[in-house]
Amino acid sequence: MLRKISALITALLLTSNSAKAQSAEFINILTGGTAGVYYPLGSALTKIYGDNIKGSKVQVQVTKASVENLNLLQEGKGEIAFVLGDSAKDAWAGNEDAGFKTKLDKLRVIGAIYPNYIQIVASKDSKIKTLADFKGKGLSVGAAKSGTELNARALFKAAGMSYKDLGKLEYLPFAESIELIKNRQLDATLQSAGLGVASLKDLSTSLDIVVVSVPAEIVKKMGAPFVAAKIPANTYKGQTDDVNTASVINYLVTRKDVSEATAYQMTKLFYESLPEMIASHSAAKDISLKDAATNSPVPLHPGAVKYYKEKGLIK
Repeated sequence: MLRKISALITALLLTSNSAKAQSAEFINILTGGTAGVYYPLGSALTKIYGDNIKGSKVQVQVTKASVENLNLLQEGKGEIAFVLGDSAKDAWAGNEDAGFKTKLDKLRVIGAIYPNYIQIVASKDSKIKTLADFKGKGLSVGAAKSGTELNARALFKAAGMSYKDLGKLEYLPFAESIELIKNRQLDATLQSAGLGVASLKDLSTSLDIVVVSVPAEIVKKMGAPFVAAKIPANTYKGQTDDVNTASVINYLVTRKDVSEATAYQMTKLFYESLPEMIASHSAAKDISLKDAATNSPVPLHPGAVKYYKEKGLIK
């Protein structure tokens, strides 16, 4: 009899634990490389969600950033991701040249966050001062078909140039690009990210650099969603003047099958935890709740819409 009771209790405990495991909310945050901006922001968000979304199991994943993140969301391998606005637009349209074999119809937006700036940095020894000077020189444009690389393509096209004009082309993540420049094996890197990228700060303290300007007329030719912007003076060591460039807004994106309740919590916690986000990276200073629901390249998730209606941002 005692054995039967013991067996029954064991079975009940196993059933209870199984139910708890099944009810756990898994949230995989898709970011980018560790030397960029997405990763530290994603790491901060991991703690915020883990501490505040009851029963959640949250993790941050290193990826090749925007394009990979969007494809992973479509495949159900992530719950929220940091992505570039132009990449999200291409994903929704199913632009194969941009790395999307079909329309990614499961995507839904949480909200707009901060702008990415196209930051082109060359070693002073390379003698590169303008975009035209890149002919015959070596440049890294980020991982192939990453958000950064798609930005590079758009820029070169608008400038009347192509990768064929380069003497050397590398498809490398931020940190690896910097190491090649330090070792005099590469002239420059193009990085699309928030201001104050760790990799570029590292480079500017290691050798003399030049931040290459992108003139407003070229930004205009790039078209929407790119807009003219400036990299403020002293963003990087040795950069004494403002530098003209192009910027494009980043978005937090989720999947349509993420529950409305979870999407609501993810939206609310993100925009109500901006001091923690800013502490993780200064790029978050440019995040504004009032702009969160504007100009989305992909439909907003109903959970995000609910939050924005509460805040009076959507009628």
